[in-house]
Amino acid sequence: MNIYDFIVEGQHGEEIRLGEYEGKVLLIINSATECGFTPQYDGLQDMYEKYSSEGFEILDFPCNQFGNQAPGSNDEIVSFCDSKYGITFPIFSKVDVNGENAIPLFKHLVNEKGFDGFDKDNALTPVLDNLLSSVNPDYKNEPSIKWNFTKFLIDRSGKVIKRYEPTADMSAIEEKLKELL
Repeated sequence: MNIYDFIVEGQHGEEIRLGEYEGKVLLIINSATECGFTPQYDGLQDMYEKYSSEGFEILDFPCNQFGNQAPGSNDEIVSFCDSKYGITFPIFSKVDVNGENAIPLFKHLVNEKGFDGFDKDNALTPVLDNLLSSVNPDYKNEPSIKWNFTKFLIDRSGKVIKRYEPTADMSAIEEKLKELL
């Protein structure tokens, strides 16, 4: 399957075919509004404003599976993102990204690019490592999404190029994005 074969749910429950984004470079993220990584919205919005005219889209999928950090309704999440961060990229309905209820899109993304470790230079890496290993000592060997703000970079042909954990530096994402544009 290709990214463009998937159908997802928009913020109002409408079906959206990812084929609508064919030919664009995509950054697909799972997000949360009450997370230590939520301020990444600033950098994401800046990146979107800078490159959207060149065929770049960010597709945001709120997820409440990590510490219940996206507790609001779809409308509340969109309102928060707009008022606090001025988000103008698409925000979809809240989803599960892991487990039996994970949406097919995220099952595909994880299958294409599994977990490759957190950024060793990020101050939150030890915190995440301690938290995750206390629940599952083998978490590093599983491809699942580990936390909010995991990002997948997709090229114009729909191929998953790279997975970025929430600890990844935004400049690394932007550098790879510029190569794809």
